[in-house]
Amino acid sequence: MNFAAIDFETATSARDSACSVAVVEVKEGKLYDSYYTLIQPPGNRYNWFNTRIHGITREDTAAAPCFAAIWPELRQHLEGRIVVAHNARFDMGVLGACLAREGLATPDFAYCDTVAISRKAWPELANHKLDTVGSFLHIEFNHHNALDDARTCAYIPVAAAKEMAVDSLQGLTAQLGIRVQPFGVRKGSRR
Repeated sequence: MNFAAIDFETATSARDSACSVAVVEVKEGKLYDSYYTLIQPPGNRYNWFNTRIHGITREDTAAAPCFAAIWPELRQHLEGRIVVAHNARFDMGVLGACLAREGLATPDFAYCDTVAISRKAWPELANHKLDTVGSFLHIEFNHHNALDDARTCAYIPVAAAKEMAVDSLQGLTAQLGIRVQPFGVRKGSRR
């Protein structure tokens, strides 16, 4: 079990408004390393609705680096790995929008969705939101804190693999029929 889990929080409804990001690396089925940073969103603008969800304000990010400044380090945590995210479409959309806004090259990694993993592994749950799955797995965490969410997300494939007696993320996704796809490639498009 070697992979990374990512989570973004955004300042507004715009996908390129990342205000925090966390990546948790898993090696041999154990949480190995983590990266977390606040990010100053474009114009340091916030929507009250987003702030109400994650608690991050313009004061918190007034001195924070912009996305382009954190990208070299963030890229190191993603490049060449399989990356998981809970509701991956959102997090991959945020990453793609931030890269596009800054004119940065697309990194080389593949990703899959832990919502899909949890649906297949534990279909009996009432829903497969991160707080529901985290509670089912007895994980205490501060939901909508990017680092806590990334840690919880990282634990989902580890727990599912343990239950299914699988020793790799690739084996788990194959057994569950979960798609692992390259980042930056949309269905039907060419890279």
